[in-house]
Order: sequence, then C-alpha cells, then structure tokens
Amino acid sequence: MPGAPGALPVVEVDLGPGVRAGFTTRSGGGSVPPWDALNLGLEVGDATRSVLANRELVERWVGARVAFASQVHGADARVLAGPPAPSATSVGLYDALVSTSSSVAVAVLVADCVPILLADVEAGVVGAVHAGRRGLLAGVVQSAVEALVGAGARRDRLRAVVGPSISGAAYEVPEAMRDEVAAELPETWATTAWGTPALDLPAGVTAVLARAGVEDVRCLGICTTTDDRFYSHRLAQRHAGTTGRFAGVVRLEG
Repeated sequence: MPGAPGALPVVEVDLGPGVRAGFTTRSGGGSVPPWDALNLGLEVGDATRSVLANRELVERWVGARVAFASQVHGADARVLAGPPAPSATSVGLYDALVSTSSSVAVAVLVADCVPILLADVEAGVVGAVHAGRRGLLAGVVQSAVEALVGAGARRDRLRAVVGPSISGAAYEVPEAMRDEVAAELPETWATTAWGTPALDLPAGVTAVLARAGVEDVRCLGICTTTDDRFYSHRLAQRHAGTTGRFAGVVRLEG
C-alpha cells in the first residue's frame, strides 16, 4: 500500500531514518459534527462506516495496515510481527503496541490522554503507548519499554516523542487526587492556569521514560484543550457534548 505524504494534515515527528510517525488531527476525514472530521475512535458514537473510512485514510498516509487496540487504561503491551486480519478493528485489550515489521503500523487513540511514540531504528522496532492517569500509575510506559527491549531495542538507542495531550495548566483534579498521584510521580504535581490543583501527565511520562533508560525524549508541549486541531474529551464534557479521537501512529518503512 503506497504512502501518500501530505494527503492528511498530520503533525509528523522525527524518530529516525526509516520511520514514519506522527499525530493525526481533526482534519481530513469524513465524520460529521460533533466528531468532525478525522475521528478514528469506534466507541464514541460516530458511524462505524465513517470511522473505518477515516482509518483507511490514515493507512494510506502511513503506507501500511494500522493496528489499533481496545484501550482499557491498563499496562499490557502486545508485540506484532505482522498486520491484523483485514476485518479486525482491534488486536485486543492493550494500551501499548509494538511492531517489528514494516507491514504493520501501530497506533493509539487519545483525546486528552498522552500518546507516546518510540523507535529504535537499528533494532527495527517501534511502539505506540496510551498513557492516561490510571495507565501511567499502572506502569504502561515501563511495560512498553520492556516490550520494545524484549523485541530487540536498546534503551539508550530508543527515541521517544510525547504527543499532544491535556497540559498541567488545564488538567484540574481534586487536591486529594493530585496528592495521591504526586506521591508516586512527583513530576505530575501541577497547578492550573487559574490556580487550582492539577496533574501534569506529560511531565510524568517524560520522567518515567527517563527513569526507564530512554535518553532521547521530546515533548511536543501541545495542549489538546487549547489547540483546536485536536480532539479534547474534557473540553467536550464542559459543553455536555461528545467528541472524537485522534491517533499517534508509527511505522517502520520497508
């Protein structure tokens, strides 16, 4: 399946030569409001046919079949050596996917949670991770790194990009929750722009990656609640509405 660079407005990131990686935006798809337009989530009320058509557009962009999981805010990771069945819309209950083949890209769906893309070019292995508050505490980032290492990656060769997500300045939580999470991950302690307790999940992810031995980590610093290129579940909730999901996608090019 040939790639079509530029066909979708994707925020592309550099994970090394021979790796195609990026974060999709709301634009370029066929979903109608409130999911407009490139919604990739099948469980948010959008028409299945629209979501599947949108996923095909992403596959054309990345140049291969894309594997999605049914995310459960857990810590399980799956390694894929080939594409899922043509009719499969999920490869199982996972929050981290790893690919060792150019025949399958891996993706995670988000709309405020933190998407992380990783690659070790020399080992020929890439990964995508979904890290919300619960998954971060459950150890999904560490689990993903271990899966990558188990597939041949080296920690000191891994390159990671932390994608668009809700920022510490916007992720308001009860003070007790902030204290509980920060007791395990001090880097997550934050205050909103309006002065209330908050959690900085991207800072927590970055810290966990560093402690797991990943030295090359880039955080895009894009907040989904203020950048309207991306879906935000929390922003939609403020208006008693629903919204779609964008994806972090990564593939080894052949």
